[in-house]
Amino acid sequence: MDGIVDVVRTQAEADALEVPPLLIVDRAEEFLDASGIGTGPLHWHRIGGGQSNVSFRIKRKGADVVLRRGPRPPLPPSTHDMVREARIQHVLAPLGVPVPKILAVCADPNVLGVPFYVMKFLDGVVVADSIPAHLDAPAQRRATGEAAADMLVRLHSVDISHGAVADIGRPDGYLQRQVRRFAGLWELGATRPLPRVGELAEWLEANRPDTQRTALIHGDYRIGNLMFAKSGPARIQAVLDWEMATVGDPLADLGYLTATYAQAGSPGTFMELTSVTARPGYPTRDELALRYNQHFGLDLSALPWYQVLALWKAAIFSEAIYTRWLRGERDGGGQGLGAVLEEGVPRLLDVARGFAGRMP
Repeated sequence: MDGIVDVVRTQAEADALEVPPLLIVDRAEEFLDASGIGTGPLHWHRIGGGQSNVSFRIKRKGADVVLRRGPRPPLPPSTHDMVREARIQHVLAPLGVPVPKILAVCADPNVLGVPFYVMKFLDGVVVADSIPAHLDAPAQRRATGEAAADMLVRLHSVDISHGAVADIGRPDGYLQRQVRRFAGLWELGATRPLPRVGELAEWLEANRPDTQRTALIHGDYRIGNLMFAKSGPARIQAVLDWEMATVGDPLADLGYLTATYAQAGSPGTFMELTSVTARPGYPTRDELALRYNQHFGLDLSALPWYQVLALWKAAIFSEAIYTRWLRGERDGGGQGLGAVLEEGVPRLLDVARGFAGRMP
C-alpha cells in the first residue's frame, strides 16, 4: 500500500485503485461547473500540513479557491463533518468573525468519497516553523502572540444567544461530554496499550472544574490556525479550521492554545506546530493567559485541567491518525509520520501528566 495515490484525473482511474484517492479532478470540475465557480481545466496543489482534514488549492479561469475535505473513510462517528464546518462559518461571518468565504458545499459522498466544501482562497501567511520577515522584529513577535490572545477574546465575546450560534452546540455538560466522547474514540481507534490514556481520563473526571461561563469555542485554537496579513503589523485576517467548534466552556480553548504553544524551557510535543514562539520576543503561555483574562476576570487556577484535556484529546485523535498510517493510509505524511506518532503520542500523554501535577 506504499504506492497510494492521492489525486487522479477520472472516476475510472479512481475505481481501479485499491485505496480511494483524495481528489478526482474531473468530478471536482463538474462540481465547480455546476456551482458556477470558474471555468475550464483546473490546476491544483495540496496546501497545509494537516494529517486529518485535507485542503487543496484549486485555480481555474475566474476562480482561486480551496477545496476542503475529510480524510479517507472509514471515519470515526461525529468527526470530519465538513457540512457542519461550512455551516458554522456561514453563521459566524455576518457576526463579524473573520472566516473564509464559503462558496459551495457538497454533502453528497458520491462525488469525492466524502462531503466537502469550497471556500475562497485567502492570500495571507500562517506562522509555523519560520517567521515571516514583516513579523520578525521583537515588537511584532510579541504582537503576534498578543493578537492570538485578543482574537480568542473576540471569539469568546460572540453573542451566543443569537439563534444560529446557539444551535452550534449544547453548553450544558460540555466538559463531561468531552471526556466521555474522547474516551469512546480511544476505544474505537486504539491499536496499542497506552495505560496513561485511562489514567488521565479518570483524573479528568475526578478533577473536573465548574464551568464559569459559556461561549462560542473554536476547539482547535492555535496560532497555526490563524491567517495573518502578508504585510504590515501583526493582524489576523482569518481564523481557520472550524470543524470542532461548539458552544461550551471557553477555558477549553485557552487551555488548548497554551498547552500547544511552544515555549523555551518547556517539554515540547509534536502538537507545538508553531515552533517559532519558543524564540525570544514572543509572549509566554502565562502572559497569553493573563492578557486573555484581562477581559473576563475568570479564576484560572484550574487552567492546568484544561491543558491536560487538550493534550489528552490530541493524543487520542493522533493515535487514530497513527492507526490509519499503520494501515497504509499515508495521506501525504510519508514514512516520517509514523515515527513521529509512535513516539509522540506517549510523549503527549507524559506532558499532559505534567500539567496535571500543576493543579492546586
